[in-house]
Amino acid sequence: MARRWDAAVRRSRDEPNDFARDLFDGLPARYDALEELLSFGQNRRWRSAMVGAVAEGRPRSVLDVATGTAGVALMLARRTDAEITGVDLTEQMLHRGRDRVTAAGERRIRLAVARAEQLPFPDATFDALTFTYLLRYVTDPEATLRELARVVRPGGTVASLEFAVPPGPVWLPAWRLYTRVVLPGAGFLTGGREWARVGRFLGPSIEEHYRSYPVERHVAMWRAAGFEDVQTRAMSLGGGLVMRGRRTSV
Repeated sequence: MARRWDAAVRRSRDEPNDFARDLFDGLPARYDALEELLSFGQNRRWRSAMVGAVAEGRPRSVLDVATGTAGVALMLARRTDAEITGVDLTEQMLHRGRDRVTAAGERRIRLAVARAEQLPFPDATFDALTFTYLLRYVTDPEATLRELARVVRPGGTVASLEFAVPPGPVWLPAWRLYTRVVLPGAGFLTGGREWARVGRFLGPSIEEHYRSYPVERHVAMWRAAGFEDVQTRAMSLGGGLVMRGRRTSV
């Protein structure tokens, strides 16, 4: 079993787009409820902190990358007057997102299939940008951040949410127990084999990512991509990481 999930982590690193599409393609129907399980029940609070960083700038247009089932896009619509575009790799997730947008009667959100590494928008299109749980699923996080920066207008705010690894010696062992044992079992009971698969993958994937890209490197990558005033906020004892920055004006 350990070898199987080591192989999964390696594939997520070597073929991240294909792996992400395969991992999430069968999950849309229960994604929103079970996402809370994967985030220790903290996902809504983490999202709110990310969206708040963008909303305070009163943007007229926002791009939400890795929008999934449009949860962040809908939160942006509730907290801003912006026109919102959400993009994601997985068509099935977007189908669920469109259903949610329609049910909410929200006409300021449009959703489309697109890759974060190659966005189908001209330079400086959006006033602000959000992305969620993205950088573990791209081949080159640095190049992806440059592409995200490209479509944001100078001075625009970018904010992100990622899972993170809590510090030791108390919280790290507890987090590992949760992600290695509790999460797969709870995922199976509430979401079946697909969510058990996600649960088993999540912990090793997060740790692998932060071994290569610790938080300090994330900050450096944002700055190199063209963002200034880059800030980080560890949430829920370090289980979540919200970042924000401003597109360089010069």
